Amino acid sequence: MSMRLTCDVVIVGAGMVGAACALYASRAGLDVIVVDRGPVAGGTTGAGEGNLLVSDKEPGPELELALLSARLWTELADDLGDLIEYEAKGGVVVAAAPAELAALDRFAAGQRGAGVRAEAVDADRLRDLEPYLAPGLAGGVHYPQDAQVMPTLAAAHLLRVSGARLSTGRTVTGVLRGADGAVRGVRTDRGDLHAPAVVNAAGTWGGELAALAGVRLPVLPRRGFVLVTEPLPRRVRHKVYAADYVADVASDSAALGTSPVVEGTAAGPVLIGASRERVGFDRSFALPVVRALAAGATRLFPFLSDVRAVRAYLGFRPYLPDHLPAIGPDPRVPGLFHACGHEGAGIGLATGTGLLIARVLSGKAPELDLAPFAPERFTEEAA
Repeated sequence: MSMRLTCDVVIVGAGMVGAACALYASRAGLDVIVVDRGPVAGGTTGAGEGNLLVSDKEPGPELELALLSARLWTELADDLGDLIEYEAKGGVVVAAAPAELAALDRFAAGQRGAGVRAEAVDADRLRDLEPYLAPGLAGGVHYPQDAQVMPTLAAAHLLRVSGARLSTGRTVTGVLRGADGAVRGVRTDRGDLHAPAVVNAAGTWGGELAALAGVRLPVLPRRGFVLVTEPLPRRVRHKVYAADYVADVASDSAALGTSPVVEGTAAGPVLIGASRERVGFDRSFALPVVRALAAGATRLFPFLSDVRAVRAYLGFRPYLPDHLPAIGPDPRVPGLFHACGHEGAGIGLATGTGLLIARVLSGKAPELDLAPFAPERFTEEAA
């Protein structure tokens, strides 16, 4: 079937963020084409766990975006819940020692002030929530708003219901600009796509797309592994992670960092993370990293020592230096919009990001202040 080569907006990237941008832009009445050099969810989205989290975010703009996104995911789940394996499972963050628990309690108190439901859990009540947890933990916090989707299914179904035209296997090689410098579309290896607006939802490759438009966006890949067990009866009810995970996420270090994160899935396997390291796009299998993930998981859930791991996979999170995504119009190139750099939170933040982008594309005021997400905020010194 032939595709018209003009539209209102071209979205570059068919991952979760691109799919959400397509959904809300189409709902705003815009004619949308989504283009990707690979398949739907072929990048960071397909290597993710599908987390929709508020528990790991401190008060500030990212948490505000997470709360907006959580509300939108709940609305989408009314229509797509079973199709995308949406689970409002909640999260449990655990502390091994009293000092960790005190820090976690302070963190949760700040989140409550920002609108998060965070319920303190005494040590003797942890097993009411997670019967297979290791004994001897100091306590934790329960986050009922945390949820999960199956990311590849979710991206595919958001694109389907958006009605946007999809062109996969099509590589963007340039950003078309007029004599006034404004965007006129994109050049691809299969011909030009003409539009007055282009959305950079290219994830880890968002910096490369920005460069095609002549602007700098310092997106870097941050590698992470996920370990997958054989299918099991549901023994892990929530997303469960150690309190040091939050600090690991916020770290600026390029070195390897691991902290145990364990969650069950609707299909039965248990997913185990999380690791982070900046090693470029090195796709080498790292056995020491996977061993560290397994060791951390068995410390939280000893029964996993007797469970078979059937595979491990890796992906690259799109990291920006201040740990906030770039969302909104780029004043350096009229008609260029960015929706990338969400690091490991892109699945959860996608819906809010898509709605914000759709609002500014259609000339309406966004629900949140976009200033903290401004794509031009990075100076050359921040490189």
